[in-house]
Amino acid sequence: MNRDIKQLKPSEVWKHFYEITQVPRPSESESKIVEFIYSFGKNLGLETIKDEVGNVIIRKPATQGKENVPGVILQTHLDMVPQKNKNKEHDFEKDPIIAYIDGDWVTADGTTLGADNGIGVAATMAILESNTLKHGNIEALFTINEEQGMVGAQNLKPGILKGTTLINLDSEDEGELYVGCAGGLDATFKFKYAEQQAPAGETYKISVTGLKGGHSGIDIPLGRGNANKLLFRVLKSIANDVHLSHIEGGDARNAIPRDSFAVVVVPSNKVLAVSSVIADIETLIKGELQKTEPELKIWFEKTKPAVTIIEKEVQSRLIHAINACPNAVIRMSDVFPGLVETSTNLAIIKSGKGEIKISCLIRSSVDSAKEDLASMEESVFTLAGAESVFSGSYPGWNPNPDSLILSKMKKIYSDKYGKEPETKAIHAGLECGLLGGIYPEWDMISCGPTIRYPHSPDEKVDIKSVEKWWNFLIATLENI
Repeated sequence: MNRDIKQLKPSEVWKHFYEITQVPRPSESESKIVEFIYSFGKNLGLETIKDEVGNVIIRKPATQGKENVPGVILQTHLDMVPQKNKNKEHDFEKDPIIAYIDGDWVTADGTTLGADNGIGVAATMAILESNTLKHGNIEALFTINEEQGMVGAQNLKPGILKGTTLINLDSEDEGELYVGCAGGLDATFKFKYAEQQAPAGETYKISVTGLKGGHSGIDIPLGRGNANKLLFRVLKSIANDVHLSHIEGGDARNAIPRDSFAVVVVPSNKVLAVSSVIADIETLIKGELQKTEPELKIWFEKTKPAVTIIEKEVQSRLIHAINACPNAVIRMSDVFPGLVETSTNLAIIKSGKGEIKISCLIRSSVDSAKEDLASMEESVFTLAGAESVFSGSYPGWNPNPDSLILSKMKKIYSDKYGKEPETKAIHAGLECGLLGGIYPEWDMISCGPTIRYPHSPDEKVDIKSVEKWWNFLIATLENI
């Protein structure tokens, strides 16, 4: 395992990416990376600001002869999605990411890599540090908690930034320029239940494991299994013969759940029948997902005795609601062929202390479709007797066909590489939608190197694409 990623080219980018891997930065626990970036700007002698929520802004003056060029904002986010394999011991709030070179890619040892958006952060740091690059006035905007609701972008104050062009460095395909993205909405549903004493019987744990997971926006059209939906498909088939004690599946709102677990109490005379039903369902599901989820496994194994169970009536309403809840792609785009317009991810289910909480992330590039899907889910859970709460809504980013930065970057790329980059929108949340609401005069675009399987332990970044993207970014700043 070759861990010396600092040897890769461009060394100025990989050096900083390595430094970032050593600083814990899971969403909602970003104080260490905020202080790291703040100190980085101060140590360079640049004007460095930390706002009320923790966003960091670093200003670098124009180089000689570029003083009158319109200012550019380079925008990235500091947090990463903390996902790991079940057999991996890793504390995302304390431990560094172990990144290594795997052929043409850089990946991590059993965890998310954090190239989303660490590569963008590293490139921005390299630009701020450089004494040789030619550029106009630069403002580097590092936002916090993008992955858990775009909190930094939501709370950015108007007027604090002076530039007129924003280049977001958070998209994940080299050779593509992004001019639009989906909006999002968090949907939370809560069941209340009375804990009852567990009846006589044997306690078993049902586990759905081995799924690939992935980014709930980018990977949602790949047809991967959702561990929560699969687990409740199993539970529905055995509901009359088991008592549900505990449920826990998924751990990130924007990641397709890879694992889901239920603890059930089974009457002794029903164990063989329940085991047989689960084995039959596993065979069926494996047949359905044999191409997309070859490592899928459904376990039925004895565990320590349960003390309490969820009351049977709530168990029934919960199982029916989860089975009825929409999930995955709802509609494809009419504007961008092949792009998902609307989707939803049944991301997290967890019970405890008399409450079952379900979290979904709804995405759509059409605001009315987003609201309609939210209404649909609300109806499902209202009929099941659950409370519905919607929060964290953020708008989509509508493409601007007259964008000057788009036309400029297309020409630069074409001149440099002999072909025109593709112009696209993405079914994921970029902060451009929110930032454009605060600064409507901005001309915005997004670009990045090639990253695959973000928000999962399979995340990896293509080494050659980083160098190509870096050279394009530098040429853009020099010629804008």
